[in-house]
Amino acid sequence: MQDIEFAKNTLKKNNDNLVIVKNGRLLYETRMSGIRGLLNAVEKIGKELKGSAAADKIVGEAAAQLLVYSIVDTVFAVTLSQCGRDILEKNNINYSYGSLVPHILNLGKTDLCPFEKIVAEASSPTEAYERLRKSALALQSKR
Repeated sequence: MQDIEFAKNTLKKNNDNLVIVKNGRLLYETRMSGIRGLLNAVEKIGKELKGSAAADKIVGEAAAQLLVYSIVDTVFAVTLSQCGRDILEKNNINYSYGSLVPHILNLGKTDLCPFEKIVAEASSPTEAYERLRKSALALQSKR
């Protein structure tokens, strides 16, 4: 079974939010919502993400930037935003999705997701990662 199929099947079977597989081995899985799971994977796994396959419930601009930063090979998104798709395409990352939406919205569906706003002006995947990491650290210190 290909890594992306393994990741997709695990995502569905375990009701995860993110699954990462490389060379037939499960590297990471989580039910953490939002961008936290992917950010956590980048922090914990780092360079081992290169060449992996990721299945994620929601991939918008923020997640796409992190996936590019991590140099993943293939992505499946249950829901993919148009901007996320454009970033994956621009960076030659293979992708598939269940549904394509114009934008990723906040939980109340009243505005853009705050993480999408954080990376909107980032000039590179590295800058997007740094912005998201800084924001996550700031949120943790408030708790």
